[in-house]
Amino acid sequence: MNELSFFLLLSTLLFGIGLAGVLVRRNAILVLVSVELMLNAANLNFIAFWRHGAGGESAGLMFVLFSIAVAAAEAAVGLALVIAVYRRFRTAHLDRVDTLKG
Repeated sequence: MNELSFFLLLSTLLFGIGLAGVLVRRNAILVLVSVELMLNAANLNFIAFWRHGAGGESAGLMFVLFSIAVAAAEAAVGLALVIAVYRRFRTAHLDRVDTLKG
Protein backbone atom coordinates (compact mmCIF):
# COMPACT_ATOMS: atom_id res chain seq x y z
CA MET A 1 0.00 0.00 0.00
CA ASN A 2 1.55 3.28 -1.02
CA GLU A 3 1.39 6.48 0.98
CA LEU A 4 -1.41 8.11 -1.04
CA SER A 5 -3.66 5.08 -0.61
CA PHE A 6 -3.05 5.14 3.13
CA PHE A 7 -4.09 8.81 3.41
CA LEU A 8 -7.15 8.26 1.23
CA LEU A 9 -8.18 5.26 3.35
CA LEU A 10 -7.70 7.29 6.52
CA SER A 11 -9.69 10.16 5.06
CA THR A 12 -12.51 7.82 4.06
CA LEU A 13 -12.57 6.35 7.56
CA LEU A 14 -12.71 9.81 9.17
CA PHE A 15 -15.44 10.96 6.80
CA GLY A 16 -17.46 7.80 7.52
CA ILE A 17 -17.17 8.32 11.27
CA GLY A 18 -18.26 11.94 10.86
CA LEU A 19 -21.21 10.99 8.64
CA ALA A 20 -22.32 8.33 11.12
CA GLY A 21 -22.08 10.92 13.89
CA VAL A 22 -24.27 13.37 11.98
CA LEU A 23 -26.90 10.74 11.21
CA VAL A 24 -26.99 9.02 14.61
CA ARG A 25 -26.31 11.69 17.24
CA ARG A 26 -29.12 13.59 18.90
CA ASN A 27 -27.06 16.29 20.61
CA ALA A 28 -26.52 19.40 18.47
CA ILE A 29 -22.97 19.98 19.71
CA LEU A 30 -21.91 16.44 18.81
CA VAL A 31 -23.45 16.91 15.36
CA LEU A 32 -21.29 20.02 14.90
CA VAL A 33 -18.20 18.06 16.00
CA SER A 34 -19.06 15.37 13.45
CA VAL A 35 -19.38 17.97 10.69
CA GLU A 36 -15.94 19.31 11.64
CA LEU A 37 -14.56 15.78 11.41
CA MET A 38 -15.97 15.47 7.90
CA LEU A 39 -14.39 18.79 6.90
CA ASN A 40 -11.03 17.65 8.27
CA ALA A 41 -11.31 14.48 6.20
CA ALA A 42 -11.79 16.63 3.11
CA ASN A 43 -8.75 18.70 4.11
CA LEU A 44 -6.70 15.52 4.42
CA ASN A 45 -7.76 14.60 0.88
CA PHE A 46 -6.71 18.02 -0.43
CA ILE A 47 -3.29 17.78 1.21
CA ALA A 48 -2.73 14.18 0.09
CA PHE A 49 -3.54 14.94 -3.54
CA TRP A 50 -1.46 18.13 -3.42
CA ARG A 51 1.53 16.30 -1.93
CA HIS A 52 1.43 13.30 -4.26
CA GLY A 53 0.15 15.00 -7.38
CA ALA A 54 1.39 18.38 -8.52
CA GLY A 55 3.53 19.25 -5.50
CA GLY A 56 4.90 22.41 -7.09
CA GLU A 57 1.55 24.17 -7.33
CA SER A 58 -0.11 25.58 -4.25
CA ALA A 59 -3.73 25.00 -5.28
CA GLY A 60 -4.19 22.23 -2.71
CA LEU A 61 -2.94 24.45 0.09
CA MET A 62 -5.25 27.26 -0.97
CA PHE A 63 -8.22 24.87 -0.89
CA VAL A 64 -7.25 23.75 2.61
CA LEU A 65 -6.86 27.31 3.89
CA PHE A 66 -10.23 28.25 2.39
CA SER A 67 -11.80 25.14 3.91
CA ILE A 68 -10.36 25.95 7.34
CA ALA A 69 -11.78 29.48 7.12
CA VAL A 70 -15.20 28.11 6.15
CA ALA A 71 -15.02 25.57 9.00
CA ALA A 72 -14.25 28.31 11.52
CA ALA A 73 -17.19 30.39 10.29
CA GLU A 74 -19.43 27.31 10.35
CA ALA A 75 -18.40 26.53 13.92
CA ALA A 76 -19.10 30.08 15.07
CA VAL A 77 -22.53 30.28 13.39
CA GLY A 78 -23.44 26.73 14.43
CA LEU A 79 -22.51 27.36 18.05
CA ALA A 80 -24.51 30.59 18.04
CA LEU A 81 -27.53 28.67 16.74
CA VAL A 82 -27.10 25.98 19.38
CA ILE A 83 -26.93 28.63 22.11
CA ALA A 84 -30.07 30.34 20.77
CA VAL A 85 -31.97 27.04 20.63
CA TYR A 86 -30.77 26.14 24.13
CA ARG A 87 -31.98 29.47 25.52
CA ARG A 88 -35.40 28.95 23.95
CA PHE A 89 -36.00 25.26 24.66
CA ARG A 90 -33.53 24.54 27.52
CA THR A 91 -32.15 21.52 25.67
CA ALA A 92 -29.49 20.75 23.08
CA HIS A 93 -31.17 17.53 21.90
CA LEU A 94 -32.38 17.86 18.34
CA ASP A 95 -35.36 15.53 18.84
CA ARG A 96 -36.93 17.77 21.46
CA VAL A 97 -36.85 20.90 19.33
CA ASP A 98 -40.17 20.70 17.53
CA THR A 99 -40.61 24.26 16.29
CA LEU A 100 -38.40 27.20 15.43
CA LYS A 101 -41.21 29.72 15.34
CA GLY A 102 -40.41 32.59 17.71
